[in-house]
Amino acid sequence: MSDGNGHSYALTRILDASVGAVREAWTTPDHYARWAYAGSVEMDVRPGGGWKATVVTPDGTRVPLTGAYLEVDVNRLLVLGMDVPGRDEPATMAMELGEDGPRTRIELRQTCGTMEERDAAEQGGTMLLDSLTHFLSEGPAR
Repeated sequence: MSDGNGHSYALTRILDASVGAVREAWTTPDHYARWAYAGSVEMDVRPGGGWKATVVTPDGTRVPLTGAYLEVDVNRLLVLGMDVPGRDEPATMAMELGEDGPRTRIELRQTCGTMEERDAAEQGGTMLLDSLTHFLSEGPAR
């Protein structure tokens, strides 16, 4: 799907966890590091607050990522900007949460400049949701 300015995707899942547990998994550095393929994480979760993560790929490559929180509505919405080398504007991804009884509906949305970028971002978003689902099924304390 395209919004006229680029190529977008939206991924939705129903998670067997409360909205608060999902938010904590996404905004607590040690939790996030365990499920998001991150070797190190720093977070200042507030509008304008920065974040840093070093993602470790399956082959062991370490990829440093930086950005800022553009919107924060506790237990409902996080909009993250990610710095992209060579671009003036950050790439943005929105994560929206909603209650579904005792479970949580999560939706990831992102618009990219090309189909190739969109496909890669959607694949990454799918991997994140798969890993988050697994993390929540085990419980945060291990």
